[in-house]
Amino acid sequence: MKRFIVITLLASAALSAFGQNSIDEVLRSVEANNKELQANNQLTVSKKLEARLDNNLPDPSVSYVHQYGNREGMGIQGELVASQSFDFPSVYVQKNKLSQSKAVNYDHQGAEFRQQILLQAKEICLDLVLLNQQKALLDQRRQNAEQLSELYAMRLQSGDANILETNKIDLELLNAKNEARMNESARLAKLQELTTLNGGIAIEFTDTTYTPVAEILSFEEICSDAVTSSPQLLTLKSEQVAARRQLSVNKQKGLPGFELGYRLNTAAGGERFNGFLVGISIPLFSNRNNVRQAKAQSLYTDLQLESTTTAVESELHRLYSQSVALKASMDEYSAVLGSQNSLVLLNKAIQTGQISMIEYFVDVTTFYQSMQNYMQLQNEYQKVMAQLYKYRL
Repeated sequence: MKRFIVITLLASAALSAFGQNSIDEVLRSVEANNKELQANNQLTVSKKLEARLDNNLPDPSVSYVHQYGNREGMGIQGELVASQSFDFPSVYVQKNKLSQSKAVNYDHQGAEFRQQILLQAKEICLDLVLLNQQKALLDQRRQNAEQLSELYAMRLQSGDANILETNKIDLELLNAKNEARMNESARLAKLQELTTLNGGIAIEFTDTTYTPVAEILSFEEICSDAVTSSPQLLTLKSEQVAARRQLSVNKQKGLPGFELGYRLNTAAGGERFNGFLVGISIPLFSNRNNVRQAKAQSLYTDLQLESTTTAVESELHRLYSQSVALKASMDEYSAVLGSQNSLVLLNKAIQTGQISMIEYFVDVTTFYQSMQNYMQLQNEYQKVMAQLYKYRL
């Protein structure tokens, strides 16, 4: 056979997969139904509202004092005071900018969490594609072993085969059944993981082919796009902006605060005094070290962004190098396996006596191992590409 055998084995499975959920459809379902995402969305709303609370004016104060004289004829005296305190107006301007920066930061944090959930779901789907491929291969292996077992049982009865050959076939059948059973168990476990991510709603996923990967960009293009679009780095950048806004707020808090109000005094005999209340507070002690703390926090965010950017670029370089190596290995397997004889020819050869049992098991074992290796390489390559392009999720 001049075509790679995986095409033969997977073509029928791929056709049966039409109408099933694709990876993109699964990701959209997970995004809509995942409970952690829903909870995190509400947490983001809560944090954004909390960020706005610090810019509220203090509550107004109203007090009334009712006084009695200690001697007869002194009468009664009362005092009513209503006042409102507030910071210097520029403080509220800076606080508003700070709350907006925090809101952007919380949105980026939510996007980063969403990316983690979707990447986890995508990797599970990629593992399911591998397990579905292996299921097709192992079913083929089991069917071949069953046919050979029946054939050699008949040959044993007619004296054309010995017990050692029959036992080898029976062991091959046993191993094929066991591997198929283990593979199915792993497949069901992955489906359960996917169900959990989908909010407990089961998803049918029988794809045996991967979504074609677009032509890989150069490392410089990938790195530039990732650094620009990565939710992780965007989160750190927004934290950096928020830290600088906090520094501005703390500096403005060093300005005096004010208090305005109304005061009314009444006394027995109809005497009455009223007027305005004006006060000023100078933050000699309350704002101590606040600016220094904000400067240290701002420097921390700068260094953290620089460090994380370096780490992200290093990880991208590792993944890119790994993808190139995996692609080269996949191409080599495809070229070599594409020139090999198919499993069908091996089965015909053993049944017609053209090759010995030892030759058959050597060839068929090499074939299955090579197919497993090729499938594993495909899976690893797809996962690496998912990591490289996770910022697109």
